[in-house]
Amino acid sequence: MPVEQHSDPFEERLSAGLRDTGAVFETDRAALVTAGALKGRRRLLRRRAAVAGGAASLALVGLGGALLLPGAGSADRDESSVGTSRPSATAPAPSPVSGAELIRTLEKLLPEGKFSQAEARGTNEEPGPYVHLVYDDGKGAAAVGVSLGRVEPGSDEARQVTQCPGKVYSHYDACTRTRLPDGSLVMVLQGYEYPDRRVDTKWWNAELVSPEGQHVSVSEWNAAAEKDAPITRPEPPLSASELRKLAAARPWRDAIDAMPEDTAKPSAEPTGSTPVSTASARTTLKSLLPKGIKATSDDSGDDPGFGYLVLDDGKGKSLVQVNVQADMSDVAGDLFGADSETLADGTKVAVRKGPGEKGGSGVVMWTVDTLRSDGRRVVVSAFNPGAQDTAATRGTPALTIEQLRTIALSPKWWS
Repeated sequence: MPVEQHSDPFEERLSAGLRDTGAVFETDRAALVTAGALKGRRRLLRRRAAVAGGAASLALVGLGGALLLPGAGSADRDESSVGTSRPSATAPAPSPVSGAELIRTLEKLLPEGKFSQAEARGTNEEPGPYVHLVYDDGKGAAAVGVSLGRVEPGSDEARQVTQCPGKVYSHYDACTRTRLPDGSLVMVLQGYEYPDRRVDTKWWNAELVSPEGQHVSVSEWNAAAEKDAPITRPEPPLSASELRKLAAARPWRDAIDAMPEDTAKPSAEPTGSTPVSTASARTTLKSLLPKGIKATSDDSGDDPGFGYLVLDDGKGKSLVQVNVQADMSDVAGDLFGADSETLADGTKVAVRKGPGEKGGSGVVMWTVDTLRSDGRRVVVSAFNPGAQDTAATRGTPALTIEQLRTIALSPKWWS
């Protein structure tokens, strides 16, 4: 198994989820990913998640500035203290932890069994430490991997990494969030390697963030490799509680403390000169719905930059979603062509109608994209099922283009 295949399971999983989420907006991905990277923005998934889903590539850096899948509800709603302090900078740096030591640690922490195909990267190796092996407890071989890193304490990334994804964007069987006695938050997601379930390879994942910003990501599969390997057992070997315990093991945090500080990383996330509203995008979106249309699902969390609702006007379910961001003038040329409209105040408006991009039969997507002259951007899209990868439940979305336009141009997004 090539080393690069498992070079960083968390980053690969996050990127894959964000690519899936980013597909819901048609022309935005490449241009806005570039723009987001240049600005250094790291704010779903979405992602959860979605969760997990569904958010972190920064498809939502392009569309909402989020490094995560659009996130959903949780077993623990207190997110304000996720990663809020740093270890003392005066303490001497611990000695590096080698890849061989990480392999021994994982083998020691797993229940008794056979191990093979182990590979790892130490704490002083780029781009960061990880360990991966094949574990067999006598019930079938299973891939298990651990990736280690840091997130900025108190940042959106620290909060969103542990959010359960919305099921509109990510199909999974269960997701829980648990606050540990030391203040760490752990999200455990029991889902699938392929969101469309074309292969029933199960992927179970635990994401832990400590108050100091230590980030431990643990993944396991019910196959000897995450992709292109036969299913060897009904479920991955560790239960949700065992997976949570493995993520919380002290040796992982000791290894993270041994990682060199990233001096190139800014101490705080850059912020735009015109921030979005402090209200969640979901809440604002809900307040702008026309009378007579009810929201039957609103589990997209409290992100001010991304939100969605599943609507029902009595004629079938319809998904609507919004991304809100500031300082996007530099990509106006990529987003607004000759067919776009410019209002008297300089706001650009683009309307797009086309098929959905997630494979659902008969799915259509209607989008109104707006960009004010000072770079504030709101994108609203509506679909004719309640989720993009399911068949259409109605002929057109529940919201008309005019209604989408009214929502996108509302000053509430910036109040």
